[in-house]
Amino acid sequence: MTTETNNEIIEQAAQTEAPAAKPTMTESLTRTFDFTVSTAQVDAAADKRLKQMAKSVKVAGFRPGHVPMARVKQMYGQQAKWEALNDQVGEEFAKQAVEQKFQIVGAPNIEPIEGQDSETQLAFRATFEVYPEVPEVNLAALEVEQAQCTVTEADVTRTIDVLRQQRVQYVAADKAAENGDQVTVDFLGKLDDVAFEGGTANDYVFVLGQGRMLPEFETAIIGLKATESRTFDLPFPEEYHSKDLAGKTAQFTVTVKTVAAPQLPELNADFAKSLGVKDGDVEKMQADIKLNLEREIANRAKGITKNNVMDALVKSAEFDVPTAMVNEDIVHLQANAREDLRARGIPVDDKMVLPADIFTDRATRRVRLGLLIADIVKKNELQATPEQVQAHVESIAAAYEDPQGFIKWYMTDKERKAQIEAITMEDNVVAWALKGAKVTTKEVAFEELMNPQQ
Repeated sequence: MTTETNNEIIEQAAQTEAPAAKPTMTESLTRTFDFTVSTAQVDAAADKRLKQMAKSVKVAGFRPGHVPMARVKQMYGQQAKWEALNDQVGEEFAKQAVEQKFQIVGAPNIEPIEGQDSETQLAFRATFEVYPEVPEVNLAALEVEQAQCTVTEADVTRTIDVLRQQRVQYVAADKAAENGDQVTVDFLGKLDDVAFEGGTANDYVFVLGQGRMLPEFETAIIGLKATESRTFDLPFPEEYHSKDLAGKTAQFTVTVKTVAAPQLPELNADFAKSLGVKDGDVEKMQADIKLNLEREIANRAKGITKNNVMDALVKSAEFDVPTAMVNEDIVHLQANAREDLRARGIPVDDKMVLPADIFTDRATRRVRLGLLIADIVKKNELQATPEQVQAHVESIAAAYEDPQGFIKWYMTDKERKAQIEAITMEDNVVAWALKGAKVTTKEVAFEELMNPQQ
C-alpha cells in the first residue's frame, strides 16, 4: 500500500463505528422470484422443536424432561415458530433456486409479500444476485509487454559491494568527520534559550550520510574531530512530525566524542564463509550470488509480465460484477489495510472506519479478474497439476539451505499448498495468454527490478 493511500485512510477515518449500510445489488445481475411456505409445515416443525426442547428445558418445580408441554409452549412457542419459519423459508428458497438453476451470489433478501398470505400459505419474495456471464477473451486482440533482464558481472560486483557494506565495521580514527563515518556525539538543543524535550542526548551514535538526522544537523558535524564542538541554528521543516518544533528555528550545540571510519571486509575466504560458502571459495561464492540473482531477477521479471497479462485481460473483458462479492472483498482489503497501518506504527483498532469507497475500485477489479481467471481456467483446462505444484515448491526450495526440509514443510500444510496451487494456476493462465496475444519484449534494467520503489 502506498503512503498516499495510508494518509487518505487516516484522514477519512474520523468515525469510531461503521454506520449501518443498506444492502445494494448490481441491477443487471439482480433476480427475483416468489414462493410460498405451508403454514401446516411450519406448525409441524415448530411442534417438533418444542418436543426436543422439552427434553432439556429447566423450570423450577419440575424435573428435566417432565415439564408440561403447555408450559414449554407458553415459554418457547414463539421462538420455536420463528425458527421453524426461518428454516422452512430457507429450504423452500434453496429448492426453488435449484429448480430454476440460479447461480446465486451472497445472501438473498427475502421479504413477506403483503396481502398474499392465506390460512394455509405464507408468501415471500426473494431478491438476490447471480454470477455474471463472463465474455470470451479475444487473445488475438490482446497486447502484452513481456519483461526480461540479463544479469551482468557488473550486477554481481555491485551486489557483492552491497553485501560488504552490510558487514561494515567502524574503526576509531583521528580525523575530521565526513560522510560515511560513524560518530558519537553529545548535543543540546534550545528554543529561545530553553532546552526542549527530545533536543538533548549523550553518546548518540549514528552514521553520517544515512539520513537519520536532519541535513543541517549532519552538515554541522562534518569537519569536526573528536572533542571539537560547534553551535549552530537548525530550522525545522514546516512538515516536521513534532508540532511544537515544526517551522521553528532551534539553537544546537554539538560535541563530537569519537569518529570511526568504515572498514569493509576483504573479498576473501572469511567473507565467503560468512555468506554460507563452507570451503571459503570466493569464485564459488560469486557463482552462487550470480545464480541467486538470476533466479530472483527471473521471478521479478515474471511478476511484471504476469501483472501486464492480468491488466490486459481485465481491460479486455468488461462485465458487471456482483455487489455482494465486491463488498466481501472490500471487508478483506479493509482488514489488510488495518494490519498494514499497525505494522507502520499507526494506532488502529477494529472499530476505526476505513471508508469503503477507498477500496471499491480495487475490489471491483479484483473480483472481475477473479471471475475472468476462473472462467478461463475452466474453459481451457488450466488447473494446476500435482507435478506443477511440486516443481514450483522445489524452485522456491532451491534458495534454502535445506531444500528437502522446506519442501516437506510446504507440502504438508493445506493452506500453503493451496496458495501454491493458486499461483501455479495463474501462471498457467499467463502462459496461455502469451501464446495467443501480441507480445512485445521489454528489457528492464537490473536496478529497476531490484529496487522498484526508487
